[in-house]
Amino acid sequence: MDADVVIIGGGIAGVSLAARLAPLASVLLLEAEPALAHHASGRSAALYEPRYGSPAVVELSLASGAFFRDTPGILSPRGLMMVGKTEDAASFAADSAAMGLAPVTLAEARAMVPMLNPDAVAMAAYSPDAWDIDTDLLLQGFARSARASGAELRTGATVTGITRQAGQWHLTTAQGPVTGRVLVNAAGAWVDRVAQMAGVPPLGFTPFRRSMARIPAPGGHDVSRWPMLFGAGEAWYAKPDAGALIVSPAEEHAMDPHDAWADDMVLAEGLGRYEEMVTPPVTRLLSNWAGLRTFAPDRALVIGPDVRAPSFFWLAGQGGQGFQSCPAASQLAADLITGRAPELGADLVQALSPSRFG
Repeated sequence: MDADVVIIGGGIAGVSLAARLAPLASVLLLEAEPALAHHASGRSAALYEPRYGSPAVVELSLASGAFFRDTPGILSPRGLMMVGKTEDAASFAADSAAMGLAPVTLAEARAMVPMLNPDAVAMAAYSPDAWDIDTDLLLQGFARSARASGAELRTGATVTGITRQAGQWHLTTAQGPVTGRVLVNAAGAWVDRVAQMAGVPPLGFTPFRRSMARIPAPGGHDVSRWPMLFGAGEAWYAKPDAGALIVSPAEEHAMDPHDAWADDMVLAEGLGRYEEMVTPPVTRLLSNWAGLRTFAPDRALVIGPDVRAPSFFWLAGQGGQGFQSCPAASQLAADLITGRAPELGADLVQALSPSRFG
């Protein structure tokens, strides 16, 4: 046997779980790409805003707060502002309430973000309770911790076959055969395909593309202290990034699993919605990219053993909240795999369990 636990997927979900499990069991992580966090984890907007997402996701993200606060350098202040036009009143009110934003005057909003267009922005709300996540520091910290406790993290190890024999999982990989007692499916957009390969019924995950553009600092402004900006109804968002601005149309277009790229037309439409609300026009792009945000049918993470195959463990459906929920998600997964009583409440554990799909 190569390991007690074999993890398929080297994004933040798989790497954080490897770090949690490595002191307790032998762990082998398999990542198809030549580097960790190549897909969704490497293309995240990297914000810790714990009240963003479905109720179960919010609870999981809130439970991750202590880890972030206790780990130096991971979080830095950002803040979050929502802006809307007159016709956005209903969605603006709903989003502001859901995310705990407080109304601010347009003068206050423009003091924080001088580029806001006074002829378009009719309402604004703000919260300081949002932080940038240093995703590389977080990922590499988990990876170092996993390796220091004996876990092996293999890249370029595409899995091409999975069978179950004599109480063990047998995997065919690009680097040779692998066996393990527990198989963790943390394969991001590919989780249903991995399940089918293993003879486990898929749960109905859907990857959705989200495009991004990086533009120069608008109007030559120093954007470093600006909050992240959301258009009401999540019609677009913008976030300062290393002296520039990342702008996204915040689209959700269902896709088959693949190495995603930005759609030029969708990106142009999203940039148009952003431009309506600001004064400087977008004159050029520094770069663009896209990632796949994968959701279960109810848009909550799936964490737990499969009902039909208990040694097949799901860690899936992060839906863009993988970084901000990974401390609590990985701890819950490690608790369940090792048979320890979870630190999280029973209702949340059930809300995240694969058993909810019958």
